[in-house]
Amino acid sequence: MISYAPLWETLKRKKISTYTLIKDHGFSKGTLNALKHDRNITMATLNDICNLLECTPDDVIAYTPDK
Repeated sequence: MISYAPLWETLKRKKISTYTLIKDHGFSKGTLNALKHDRNITMATLNDICNLLECTPDDVIAYTPDK
């Protein structure tokens, strides 16, 4: 299972709000909703997040094997 829990910690650490992502960086509310509910995003979106936050995918996603 893929979780975006690390993303929320990264945003807190970098003091970036979801409001800032939407208003200043053009993130769609739909993309943020998908992230909040651990739904699929594209690799392009993951790349955009990593570029914006100057981080690696490990700072955005966590993998846990399915049971």
